[in-house]
Amino acid sequence: MKDQPPIDQPLWDGLPAEARAAVSALVDSYERWLAELEQRLGRNSTNSSRPPSSDPPSLKRRRPPAPHSGRKRGGQPGHRRHVRPLVPPERLRQVVECRPPSCRRCGDALAGDDPEPIRHQVAEVPPIQPVVDEYRLHRLKCPRCRTTTCAKLPPGVPIGAFRPRLRAALSVLAGAYRLGKRPIRQLACDLLGLSISAGVICRLERQWAAELEAPVEGLREHDRAAASAHIDETSWWQGRDKMWLWAAITKGATGFTIAKSRGAAVAKAMLGTDRRKVVISDRFKSYAWVKRRQFCWAHLRRDFQAMIDRGGEAGEVGRRLLDRSDALFRWWHRVRDGTLARSSFRLYVSWLRDCLRDDLRRGLGCGCAQTAATCRELLAGETHLWTFVRVEGIEPTNNHAERALRHGVIYRKLSGGTDSESGSRFVERMLSVLATCRQQGMNVQDYLTRAYRAHLDGGTVPSLIPAAPPIAPA
Repeated sequence: MKDQPPIDQPLWDGLPAEARAAVSALVDSYERWLAELEQRLGRNSTNSSRPPSSDPPSLKRRRPPAPHSGRKRGGQPGHRRHVRPLVPPERLRQVVECRPPSCRRCGDALAGDDPEPIRHQVAEVPPIQPVVDEYRLHRLKCPRCRTTTCAKLPPGVPIGAFRPRLRAALSVLAGAYRLGKRPIRQLACDLLGLSISAGVICRLERQWAAELEAPVEGLREHDRAAASAHIDETSWWQGRDKMWLWAAITKGATGFTIAKSRGAAVAKAMLGTDRRKVVISDRFKSYAWVKRRQFCWAHLRRDFQAMIDRGGEAGEVGRRLLDRSDALFRWWHRVRDGTLARSSFRLYVSWLRDCLRDDLRRGLGCGCAQTAATCRELLAGETHLWTFVRVEGIEPTNNHAERALRHGVIYRKLSGGTDSESGSRFVERMLSVLATCRQQGMNVQDYLTRAYRAHLDGGTVPSLIPAAPPIAPA
């Protein structure tokens, strides 16, 4: 408590010592509580794990315009030209040769061909008319026993009303573009001229989830067997139950899981239990069992900024730690660009590591309980700060996992989550297929078409596991 008493001095002097102590303790408790509330109000995406979408409007103001450079708008002389790629000749509907009839200067007639004419392509979308086949199943009565027999659909014809490519298009609208059932229904009517009910879309989502179970389970096995993985989680709602959307990202594959728990059991099921595996994550306790772990430095920088915002000696500690991380990332970017040898990088980091350790020890005695707790946690797990220095191919941040989860976060905000277990299975499997196809440069529409066609024909659904690179001959 401050030297000034909380009440008038004469009244304060007249209180017994026990009453003064009680009032002082109450005022100190109130001041700590008020400081904690002010700190909570000051949290944003720069000093905590809150997403940028939750920032107050004061942090979203546009920057003041920069002074005019005196140059014209647009591309400057010497800049690299960007043009739209031309469609190959075999995909053109027609080629129209345009020749000038006469000279634009003297008017004399012109003839011949330009060996390298200017190619100007104009694209158009024809009216989309779905191809509809009708199968008439005749029911005939036996003249002998009077039993009625109905014909069966030919092989390869789905029981439902949609073939694989149309089903793939609808699933892309739901999973990749996050459209709800009513917008999908309206788009199918406006663009394709099809009448689809919301109930049919729900039934299709259950079918899509069942047909994608095998390839997504293969992705999860690949993630468990990988040498390294990024992992993160975010909240999700299934009806009125709070769930968690998990994402595990490895080289060429991404697997999503919606689970009831945020605990270590889910993390172990997604990552496997290989002690040699390197896991890049935040400092959440569900990953404490991982032996080879890399703390996310992007999260650390936000923690350092939170120290700065607290002010005082804690702010000075935060500024020093943030400066250390700035130097670290400058060196790391040079290593990634190939302008700094990894051996030199390790030498620089060995010096930086000692300085960072001294700053963290200073933070233990700064007088701020939260800053001291963060410094104590980092000192206890100091070895996890530098895994990316020791092991090649490991990133210092968990940005891959956070970017992968962003699609799911927007999905949750638009839809409010899912209503049932089957809906959650559809979301996790469709997100897994979408993210993996984008990682591998595959067209998700083409993959889903092949997957649904294989399921319809009774074959094996194509795998999403990335192919191993060929081994060079000795």
